Amino acid sequence: MIKIAVDGPAGAGKSSLARAVAERLGYIYVDTGALYRTIGLYMDEHDIDPHDAEAVARALPDISVEMIHQGGEQTVLLNGRNVGDDIRTPKISTYASAVSAIPAVRAFLLNLQREIGDRQNVVMDGRDIGTVIFPDADVKLFLTASPECRAKRRVLELCARGRQVTYEEVLKDMQERDANDRTRAIAPAVAAPDAIVLDNTNLNERETVDAAVAIIEGKLLSRQ
Repeated sequence: MIKIAVDGPAGAGKSSLARAVAERLGYIYVDTGALYRTIGLYMDEHDIDPHDAEAVARALPDISVEMIHQGGEQTVLLNGRNVGDDIRTPKISTYASAVSAIPAVRAFLLNLQREIGDRQNVVMDGRDIGTVIFPDADVKLFLTASPECRAKRRVLELCARGRQVTYEEVLKDMQERDANDRTRAIAPAVAAPDAIVLDNTNLNERETVDAAVAIIEGKLLSRQ
């Protein structure tokens, strides 16, 4: 099975890129960030402090997270419920960042992510796919862009979904999440030593996809 890892900071466009690349290559797209967001959503709904590692760990046995693919679309289920866009708010982004720093949560989701990649060709995006989940990935991309650029993109995305947010609010949340993700003790969000960094600050979505596909095809061809 071929594994393509797409890592990078929040708002770089990892999900859009990974989804488009998977479609072009005929692979399965896996958004691992949605899994951490789902854990964060559960903590929010049950009034559990996402920074309280012991409380979060105690709650994990009560959580069932499933990822299913139907017609090429990814759906995440929390205890059998489709979480939809409930996991895409700035608040849940912050919760996801907090719970992702907890070893028990990462261990809880590790096997689920690996099992998905062992069953089919995948393009998987997240924060530590190339460093922890699939250190043996066939191709590792680290997608990034300036914080200001990423915040503008996220505002447009959230507004399109009917969320009322401000640029300042999103930029602040993004900068805080960047800092938390980079400096956490467990699986920090940094590029793998053998990852190819793709900065798309000045690229549109189509240009980003074209650049990524060219990198992937070149790497796979060189391995033959």
